[in-house]
This record gives sequence, structure tokens and C-alpha cells, in this order.
Amino acid sequence: MTPLWAALSSGRSAGFGWRDDSPPAVASRSGRRADLEGSRRTAVSNERRIDVGLPRSFGDYQLEIYLQGLNGVVPALPMGFEELERRAASALAPSVWSYVAGGAGDEATQRANTAVFGTWGLIPRMLVGAAERDLSVELWGRRWPAPVFLAPIGVIGLCAQSGHGDLETARAAARADVPMVASTLAEDPLEDVAAELGETPGFFQLYTPKDRELAESLVSRAERAGYAGIVVTLDTWVTGWRPRDLAASNFPQLRGRCLVNYFTDPRFRAMLGQDPAEAPQAAVLQFTTIFGHPVTWDDLGWLRSLTRLPLILKGIQHPDDARRARDAGVDGIYCSNHGGRQANGGLPALDCLPGVVEAADGLPVLFDSGVRSGADIVKALALGAAAVGIGRPYAYGLAVGGVDGIIHVLRTLLAEADLIMGIDGYRTPADLTPDALRRVVLPG
Repeated sequence: MTPLWAALSSGRSAGFGWRDDSPPAVASRSGRRADLEGSRRTAVSNERRIDVGLPRSFGDYQLEIYLQGLNGVVPALPMGFEELERRAASALAPSVWSYVAGGAGDEATQRANTAVFGTWGLIPRMLVGAAERDLSVELWGRRWPAPVFLAPIGVIGLCAQSGHGDLETARAAARADVPMVASTLAEDPLEDVAAELGETPGFFQLYTPKDRELAESLVSRAERAGYAGIVVTLDTWVTGWRPRDLAASNFPQLRGRCLVNYFTDPRFRAMLGQDPAEAPQAAVLQFTTIFGHPVTWDDLGWLRSLTRLPLILKGIQHPDDARRARDAGVDGIYCSNHGGRQANGGLPALDCLPGVVEAADGLPVLFDSGVRSGADIVKALALGAAAVGIGRPYAYGLAVGGVDGIIHVLRTLLAEADLIMGIDGYRTPADLTPDALRRVVLPG
């Protein structure tokens, strides 16, 4: 019996869909569990309520869509990245759009990040019987239902129509049970973002400031809020050359946006000597003077001493750097070129991934930069990524559809990845190895 016929014959409603009819999550990240009825999301079928995150058979999302079509219902949100991007461009203010969509220089590296996925092809393995897949992975003592996470985006707060994109992203992460890496640059305090995550792992991304006491304060706050790890970004101590933003003289932080984590920090406020709300220009000026410490190897011991949480270094692309970071005692490597936003003229991040994974020698390696589809996720996993970060696609989903938009993006990506793995005979992420890929030789 085919899955579609099984669904029909079992009486599954053609209107099967997802709804969120519960209040926002109110979990305390300091030990108190959220009210489960308030933080869990429910699937609704024939008036039955089932507590779930995303369905674990991710590919079944297409069945829901086809079954809804029997009632004349077609998806309200885009099914592909190009249409999603087009609609996001219309939904966002021009200044926010250029900041999120743009990259460094002529954006050659940003384009290469996406194009390089097309140079790899997955080899199908038949007679495997991969009718059931398990996409879960274990990282830092936690089992993740899927090998993906929401990558940090410094202006995600501005991508939501509500103006609270950090909170909406956390709500989507909690609903989907997909981990989120929350940026230092946020419109809402890191504590409020953590509270929305409920039991879903959250990681705090640190832009290391020049003032060590401020760095210590931010990390301490993240620990108390219940984050599961600290991600230190290495490549953004200074802003890259971004012509789109320069043409519009647009730098949101200089306008006081996405600086709430600084303005609410006791160390920052003590340095300022007054309430940032009463002296906004002085507060922004102080931010410009303390932002951006270029982290060196000499700093790693100090950073390691700040927390017992897993410490993950973001921006590693050279095998020697991965090897040295591993030897220095970090807990994870994050291979990324900041989505092509920081330095133009470099290698696409995916080309750096295999060497970084080999040098990491068993240390978990996260990856982002250029991921646009489920096929991209599968290829990154095959090249050694422990989990794959989703960036611009979820930002666009947020712009177009809020929390539901992010959920939709995650479901489309995971459905495609799941179906590719099933059709091509790979039951688990562990089955995806470099041997499963071959270089694609295109004519001409």
C-alpha cells in the first residue's frame, strides 16, 4: 500500500494541518519546566490532538499538502527558495532586505557558496529498503531530532513584522524542536529568547567585545538563562566591505537597532554610567568603541575559563586552525564563511568542510553558508557536517509568514532531505559519507 493510499484509507483528514492554539512557551531556563500544554504544539487530525514537534517522518509533509489539495487547498507559503526570496524582498523594508540578502564585495563568494553544492552528486544505493529513516543526531549529550539548526542572524529581530524576530525564531525552534543559535545582536534580551525555547537546545553566539568583563557578563547571563553552549564568532571583529549597505549608508546598529543585549547588560550600563534609554546616542557610541575584539589563540584559554558549557568556534575554514582549536580544548568547530557576508574572494565554505572535518578528528563540526535545499543538507552531511545551519531561508520564512513561515521552511527542507535519503538508500546521517558523493561534470 502506498503512503498516500494508506493515509486515505485510514480516514486521515484531507484537511490535515498544523496549528498552534496554545500560549507562548513560558519555560524557565533555570530549572523549571514549561507547562507542557503551553509550550508544545499539536497536530490536529479528525479532532484528535497529538503532542509532537515536527513529524519524525519528515517526508510526510508532501502527503499533507497533497491531501489538502483534495479540498482545493494549496500552500499559502512558497515551496522553493527562489519564490521565498522574491516574496521576502517585498515583505521587508529595503534597508533590512539589503542587509540580510547582501554579501561582501561583488558577492562572488556568496554566490559560490550556493553554486558549489551543484558540483556534488549523491550516488543512489538500491535494494537497501530505506522505507524508514532516522535523521536524529547526538551532539553534546543531547539527541537532536534532525541534523539541522537555525544559524545566528544578527538582524533577525528586524525580519519579523512584529519587530521581535528573535522571539519568533525561538518560538519556531521550540515548536519544531530544532536548535537555535541566538545572536548577540538582538532586539530582545537573551534571557527572553531562551525562555521561548522551552526544552529545545539554544546556543548563544558571542561577538567577543574588547572589554573582557563585558564578555564575561554576557557569557554568564547565557549560562544562567539556560543556553546549551557558547558559539564564539571569529570573523566579525570588523564589518566586511558590503556595497549594498554602503550604498544606502545603512548599518542598523549605528541606529540603535539590535543592541538590546548590550543595553540590558550590567557591565555595559556601568561603563556607560547612565540608562541607555536616557542617552541613546552615548550608548550607541559606547557600543562602537567596545565591539569587535579580534580573538587570538592567546585568548582561547580565557574564553574556555568563562564557562563549563560546550565552547564552539565559528568561522574555522583551514584544517590547521581546526586542529589547533581541537588541541586547545574547544568542544566543537563551526565551519562557515558567514554566508559570504564578511570577506569576498574566498573559497565556498563547502569546499573547506572536508579538510576541517578531517582535522577536527572526531570533534563535532557544524556547518553553514549557502544551504538552500534539502539536497544541500544531505551533501553537507555526507562531507562530514555533524549538523547543518539554516540561515537566509528561515529569515525569509520569518519575513513572509512569521513563526509559521519558519516552520514551513524547516518542514520543506527536512522533507526533501528525508525523501532523498529514502529514495537513494541512506537510512541515517551516519550512512552519508564522502564515498556517497561524486563530483558532477557538467557539459560545456
